[in-house]
Amino acid sequence: MNKQCDILGLGGVAVDDFIFVESYPPADAKVQVLRRERHCGGLTATALITAARLGARCAYAGVLGKDDLSGFALGHLARGGIDTTRVRRVTGARPIYSNIVVDLKRGTRNIFYDLRQVIGADDRSPPETFIRACRVLFVDNIGVRGMVRAARVARRAGIPVVADFDSSSDPQFTELFGLADHIIVSRSFARHLSGIVAPARAVRALRTADHQVVVVTCGDTGCWYLEKGSVTPRHQPAFAVKAVDTTGCGDVFHGAYAAALAQGVSLAERVRFAAAAAALKARQPGGQAGIPSLAEVQSFLRHHDEDGRA
Repeated sequence: MNKQCDILGLGGVAVDDFIFVESYPPADAKVQVLRRERHCGGLTATALITAARLGARCAYAGVLGKDDLSGFALGHLARGGIDTTRVRRVTGARPIYSNIVVDLKRGTRNIFYDLRQVIGADDRSPPETFIRACRVLFVDNIGVRGMVRAARVARRAGIPVVADFDSSSDPQFTELFGLADHIIVSRSFARHLSGIVAPARAVRALRTADHQVVVVTCGDTGCWYLEKGSVTPRHQPAFAVKAVDTTGCGDVFHGAYAAALAQGVSLAERVRFAAAAAALKARQPGGQAGIPSLAEVQSFLRHHDEDGRA
């Protein structure tokens, strides 16, 4: 079958309103707002924007509303090169919405997020033919019932499912976890799922016969990964960069990994590729502003060894 896209995403799209203040106030206080910014984020949205910037053909086919927030998110995805023609727009639905207060003096932030009216993946759309026409299906926690449906279709068609999970509270999470071929989770979530602190041991505990690869990302200490048929986890060191803002680095890692997987890159090379993309993103502020191009990642890799040293 002629593949219509490299990566199909269905889940988390967010609109984040940032409020910048000199310092976060105590209760019952007034404080002047220094500036405001609106950005698009979310696990799936950032991963797709990353993959598209790295040369992959990406599509988003989740559910959004007919409100201004949904319009803003759709516009951002389209400008990022994402095909949104299969998005289902429903009156009353909307993206994840967050108000983020940034304390400029301390360099901290407080996030107030709202999941009301958020649907994410739909349990009836897109059509199965559209799911079968992608090279990689990308899933997260937003709309787990719809994610399970899509992952079942992908599994039957032999399409790899890459997962970005940060919550296990949904009743169908266990089924979705088993349907994902490529599990990429943070060290803290790996500990939550496995009860194991050491990432190398957590990788072993999380990988089952259902999974092709499990990756546990550990920030500036790199990541550990284990593939099917292997008993010894491998370590990819983090690349040494001057980090300015690590917001979104995990999502960038996921998007870069999925893009490399869609192109048939070997496991060790796609993990290294993803680690490089995440490191380059950390050099700039913002969740998506610092996402690198394919040329930037390739140049960066040419000038760094396997241990991340220049």
